[in-house]
Amino acid sequence: MNYTLHQLQVFLKITQTLSITKASEELHLTQPAVSIQLKNFQDQFEIPLTEVIGRKLYVTDFGKEIAIAAENILNEVYAINYKTQSFRGKLSGRLKLSVVSTGKYVMPYYLGDFLKVNPEIELEMDVTNKTKVVKSLKNNEVDFALVSVIPRDLPIESEVLIENKLVLVGNSDVVYESKNDFQHLVSNTPLLYREVGSATRLAMESYILKKKIHSKTTIQLTSNEAVKQSVLAGLGVSIMPIIGLKNELDSGSIKILEVEDLPIITNWRLIWLKGKKLSPVAIAFLNYIRLEKEKIKSTKFSWISNY
Repeated sequence: MNYTLHQLQVFLKITQTLSITKASEELHLTQPAVSIQLKNFQDQFEIPLTEVIGRKLYVTDFGKEIAIAAENILNEVYAINYKTQSFRGKLSGRLKLSVVSTGKYVMPYYLGDFLKVNPEIELEMDVTNKTKVVKSLKNNEVDFALVSVIPRDLPIESEVLIENKLVLVGNSDVVYESKNDFQHLVSNTPLLYREVGSATRLAMESYILKKKIHSKTTIQLTSNEAVKQSVLAGLGVSIMPIIGLKNELDSGSIKILEVEDLPIITNWRLIWLKGKKLSPVAIAFLNYIRLEKEKIKSTKFSWISNY
């Protein structure tokens, strides 16, 4: 056996993503580079680690066992590195976060100065939809998650960061004169939805159902950015978190349409499993959040109160 730590990292990422393409994206490598590393790693075993059926990649039972061993080896290597830094008086380790997609407009502002002060910390942040965020939290795969809606079926603790405000928006060409005219508007203009599993979609569906609004046409899109660009292009209107619309609202290319019982107000919260034994890095980050969150809110997000 003559495998390298790099090969272990690549193989483990492939088993986690079940995709050469996704693994290459997350590792910031080219697809050919990932494929070569997988081949070189496979050549050291007589038993197949993966197999491709149709166009889908599967991990064999033997491959799953090797993936577990690879993860254990890599964790031990990380532990050695962290202990070395600890003896040098530096805070080090991995901070693992899972963030709902719209949270990408929030979380970086709570990480920037913390990581500058602690450059030895390795950050892993997965940006995805609410369903996957809750799954990673439930499986204890992350230290913290950022959500706007608290999962009901998990015992969690939380720290409120800032307000989350959902508003009805359209582009500058949308004609809308009355806050009671929502039904007329969507009778002629498509409603743009996020994908199933998105917290924004759940909030939007709940509001539409409560108000008994019937849209002639609906369009489903898989990211908040895609919805925003579609609103800008005039494809329809949507209920969206205001957090990702600052530039467009300031320029007037997107406008808020006043509607009865909107905006919907929730909170962006950092959450973690109740009773979880937090690492020194996670504890330091949580303490930093509690100490600095009001300052970050006032310096980075005060603009929200203008809308």
